[in-house]
Amino acid sequence: MSPSGNVERDTLTSLEGDASAHAPLAWQRLLAEAIRDPAELWRVLALPAAALPAAQAAAKRFPLLVPRGFAALMRPGDLADPLLRQVVPLDDELTPTPGYSADPLHESSFSPTPGLLHKYQGRALLVTTGACAVHCRYCFRRDYPYQDLPRGRAWWQEALRTLELDPSISELILSGGDPLTLPDAQLARLVADCGAIAHLQRLRIHTRLPVVLPERVDGPLLAWLGATRLQRVVVIHSNHPREITPAVIAACQRLRDAGAVLLNQSVLLRGVNDTAAVLAELSQRLIAGGVLPYYLHALDAVQGAAHFHVPDPEGRDLIGALAALLPGYLVPRLVREVPGASHKMSLSGPPGDAPGSA
Repeated sequence: MSPSGNVERDTLTSLEGDASAHAPLAWQRLLAEAIRDPAELWRVLALPAAALPAAQAAAKRFPLLVPRGFAALMRPGDLADPLLRQVVPLDDELTPTPGYSADPLHESSFSPTPGLLHKYQGRALLVTTGACAVHCRYCFRRDYPYQDLPRGRAWWQEALRTLELDPSISELILSGGDPLTLPDAQLARLVADCGAIAHLQRLRIHTRLPVVLPERVDGPLLAWLGATRLQRVVVIHSNHPREITPAVIAACQRLRDAGAVLLNQSVLLRGVNDTAAVLAELSQRLIAGGVLPYYLHALDAVQGAAHFHVPDPEGRDLIGALAALLPGYLVPRLVREVPGASHKMSLSGPPGDAPGSA
């Protein structure tokens, strides 16, 4: 076994022993204490009482979930606060919108193995869990059939066998839900199993936890992340500059110290980040924390999220305004995922100028 393999094995053994010997970690306690009841969110933020019944109705369709630390960044009494708007249930979600659906990306068509999505050449995506630390109201997987996937280690074993048989795949993307909601011992085992597949070169993790629950980036996580032989790319998800707090910047620094390249992806959202000034400030705060702006996604047409829609011409104008304000490396690419396309489609430049995207 290679030296890196020894480190990975030793880290896994340590984490599996820790999992059985210790009480829940700080981040697990904070996640357990997250706000799940709209009435409590209303009390915490002193929101207008008249809007509560609609929020309770919408939460029955797609539950509320927001960590208390993230809620503390929101302006009390302001339903239009851009951080609150991302997580608050609204009656707009209950109005059916033509052209919007439960599976806007047709992901069920790209899953030859349960939980494994293979949409683009050279990359595959593993849906590791249905759990998140925050329920974003615009989530394109809010209706994903997580209940149909296997549990425990069986969740990924069949998927990894599929990957082993396809040497064209060099990068595995861990997604969900949010993969960092899983226990470290389970993640360490998964990453060790990935590292044993010779043709895999990169591990990419898509996660919102470093932003909404930065306490998650702790010693046990950094141990398994730093031990793998695979190149590590962590794609965080931040939509507004007020999300990038000193605690988030510190968490990102710890991830970089563990050898990860850090990128950010945002979703263009009405009432959240639909101005050039907000997007420019977000890019500047990200790069100050060592995170490179990556994608600005056009909203996926998932049922219940139409109130976030920003028309494409407006999005292109925003990117043009950003290009006039920022150096090119701080201007994210405005893209849309089109079912069946070979890569994400650029909305801010010549068609197909974002080849190899995933």
